[in-house]
Amino acid sequence: MLPLNPPPSLPVAVVGAGPVGLAAAAHLVAKGDTPLVFEAGGTAGASVREWAHVRLFSPWKYLTDPMARGLLEASGWKCPDPELLPTGGEFLDHFVDPLARLPSIRPHLRLGHRVLAVTRRGMDKVQTAGRDAAPFELVVREPGGGMKRFLARAVIDASGTWRSPNPVGAGGVPAAGEADHQSRIIYGIPDILGGERDRYAGRRTLVVGSGHSAFHALLDLAGLAAGARGTEIVWAVRRSELGLLFGGGPKDALAARGALGTRLQRLVTAKQIEFVTGFRVARIEAVGEGLAVEGVDGRRLEGLDQLIAATGFRPDLELTRELRLELDPWLEAPKALAPSIDPNLHSCGTVYPH
Repeated sequence: MLPLNPPPSLPVAVVGAGPVGLAAAAHLVAKGDTPLVFEAGGTAGASVREWAHVRLFSPWKYLTDPMARGLLEASGWKCPDPELLPTGGEFLDHFVDPLARLPSIRPHLRLGHRVLAVTRRGMDKVQTAGRDAAPFELVVREPGGGMKRFLARAVIDASGTWRSPNPVGAGGVPAAGEADHQSRIIYGIPDILGGERDRYAGRRTLVVGSGHSAFHALLDLAGLAAGARGTEIVWAVRRSELGLLFGGGPKDALAARGALGTRLQRLVTAKQIEFVTGFRVARIEAVGEGLAVEGVDGRRLEGLDQLIAATGFRPDLELTRELRLELDPWLEAPKALAPSIDPNLHSCGTVYPH
């Protein structure tokens, strides 16, 4: 008779050594399990380092996992003021990095190891017989470029979505010409007031997107424009009805999040930002030394120097395509979670803790 589960002697693989992956490792260690944590970057929290300049709108009291805190406190760590709002860099310095350095966590980290695929050992997605007894197999590219396979009895995918930004194109696929102008497009939240200042100072920049990443970028551009002549800001959103676009303001449960929308709304009202609604990007093309962006309705935004795509992120499902997962068909999240986070039904302020 075949065993019903993979051998308990195998480790539990965790894909990603960001704050979620490390917290998962802390829980496994506390339970007496052996984690094996794979991180594609050269350090823990590699993706967070790319937005280290951004100040979070969630205070410390919501950012640290209790089990991870317990391990840290046992080593003499002191939690920062729970009401303070850290930057991404401060979050790394005061939580992620200390957690990764713990003697109970550090030996289990495999930095510079990129997981390319997860499957059941010797089985593709179709085969059923013996599937529950087969261990998981992770195909991993090691730092030197070689490939290695690791076995695990369970896998926790904490790889995040930072490496899979949504395109600028309105239909979920890149706009025509988007791939040709990558040198002028940044996905996410660039360090506009720091290392990327020269890229945007004195230039005309289009920000596409209506979430808080867009809010951060627009507010930073406005701060830059106050001291850099010739800096122009264009903001395009897909929605025509504004509704709660700017958030809940003073009613927001997170005051700093509400303040972002309030500040941005003032700038739009004061015409310091050229605000374009109902704009769905269809094409990006070069016109002279600048860019022109055309909407599906034929409207055009011209004379652009730079484009910031704050259009959100999605999971990389290629990683787990050989596994049998029950995912929501449009959010690509676990089915049980999807109704609680569907942006068609919720804003950030109406999503319950989960």
